[in-house]
Amino acid sequence: MEWKTDWGLRGRMAFTMFLLFALYVVFVGALVAFLDVGNLTILLMLGGFSIAQYFFSDKLALRSMGAREVSAEEYPDLHRRIERLSQQADLPKPTVAVADTQVPNAFATGRNKKNATVAVTTGLLRALDDDELDGVLAHELAHVKNRDVMVMTIASFLATIALFILRWGWLFGGGGRNRQGGGAGIFVAIIASLVVWVVSFLLIRALSRYREFAADRGAAVITGKPSALASALATIDGRMDRVPERDLREQSEMNAFFIVPISKGTIARLFRTHPRTEKRIDRLRALERELETA
Repeated sequence: MEWKTDWGLRGRMAFTMFLLFALYVVFVGALVAFLDVGNLTILLMLGGFSIAQYFFSDKLALRSMGAREVSAEEYPDLHRRIERLSQQADLPKPTVAVADTQVPNAFATGRNKKNATVAVTTGLLRALDDDELDGVLAHELAHVKNRDVMVMTIASFLATIALFILRWGWLFGGGGRNRQGGGAGIFVAIIASLVVWVVSFLLIRALSRYREFAADRGAAVITGKPSALASALATIDGRMDRVPERDLREQSEMNAFFIVPISKGTIARLFRTHPRTEKRIDRLRALERELETA
């Protein structure tokens, strides 16, 4: 199999970014119109958040997972695998990070190919065999090669800001009156934040589902073994029920970036950011049959 540009993914990324930019402009306009703070203060605050999100999102993601960068001396086999797969994917070797948790998962982060990090959990390293681990690592490298990690990072920025205002927006009311009258301004701003958060979430969810299919195919191209990734997905999905509830709750906020989401409970399944694991496995098995008949 050869690597082919996924124009469906690129088109979805471009469309998502366009809609998010338009939503961002409307959101800033609503905040300027209804919050009882200066326009410059709002712009500086949002600008500061966006700069921090762009340059430090990878470190924040690793920290939220409790992951740390590891050396080749600490994890020689993991480093060798990622180096070999990076060469097969024609990518610079990313930074390698490990999170000490029972949750079997992996994710990639970073703003471009030269500043990427692939992180895995100790639970994942214990759960998978060699071929399965290669499939998962190749999947994360495919995200880097497709550049969808950067788009997801930027896309999540607006949802993060909206969620922040939903939680703490009442503080901006200051107990006084803004030019729109009483507390109505801050109430409207919070409602606008709720709408922005919902729309942002739906856009991220739609993009995330497609990008997982694209990364699955990319992993199959890199390794030449679609069945290995299919087996890994089944293993990870099956192991989730064995993980303590506390660990699952602590890490569920990273769902959009994980290879397999944490989907405990009805609400989590309803708003899951990934295609169903069974559907991903079916597609990988179809790719395997293509290889066998080629």
